[in-house]
Amino acid sequence: MKDRPLWNKIEEFQFDDVNSKFTFSQRLARENGWSKTYTVAVLEEYKRFIYLCCISDNPITPSDPVDQVWHLHLTYTESYWNYLCKDTLGKIIHHGPTKGGNSERKKFKDWYQLTFDLYHEEFGHKVPENIWWNSERRFKEINFTRVNRHKNWVIPKPTRLIAQNLLLLTSSIAVLGLFTFASGDSGTVVFLVMFVVFVIIAIIRGISINKGGKRDNSGCGGGTGCASSDNSDGDSGCSSSGCGSGCGGCGGCGGCGG
Repeated sequence: MKDRPLWNKIEEFQFDDVNSKFTFSQRLARENGWSKTYTVAVLEEYKRFIYLCCISDNPITPSDPVDQVWHLHLTYTESYWNYLCKDTLGKIIHHGPTKGGNSERKKFKDWYQLTFDLYHEEFGHKVPENIWWNSERRFKEINFTRVNRHKNWVIPKPTRLIAQNLLLLTSSIAVLGLFTFASGDSGTVVFLVMFVVFVIIAIIRGISINKGGKRDNSGCGGGTGCASSDNSDGDSGCSSSGCGSGCGGCGGCGGCGG
């Protein structure tokens, strides 16, 4: 590891205020629909990303879950700018939006791959796939909208498995309905038996898929990069819209499309 003392300081950083009844990690979990276990894991990856920003010679890009931590942490201004950047890192880590377009998309994909490579080099293992999605998914699923869940239902689009089961259910009901109509009372019994069998099959298929797959705990946003500055008073060469930094650590320009 290039800077073990720095990593030790970052690892000891605390996000939650012990005097708060609604902590940072609780808010993070609620706003993203994450479990407590997953939230803790993403916070750890955020620390790793911040460390990489500090020691990297090139711009790098976080995963979307990590970026969501970054977004929220930036709103806790005292914690981010004073306790993390000034007191812990000794430098400013900036976050700004992508300018859009194909060239920006390619740039952030390249930075994302650099992040994966540097992560493996510094921590000795690959990124966890349940937090660091592959590049295609990271930069594809970016259609997000802020929704008030007190006034709106949020219903996920059906997966291919659900669509297949719905089609099978509809077809079965139609066929069995015709059979029932043609057969009288005896057909009703057959219909009920076949319906129960279908439900059991659908449940078994769903369980088998869930065991073989991985839970999608997050969405995937647009590009984000980091840019750092050794100027601890906050007056650096970068702004939230992204620009050149030229400082040690994460050189070049940062951006965020999340």
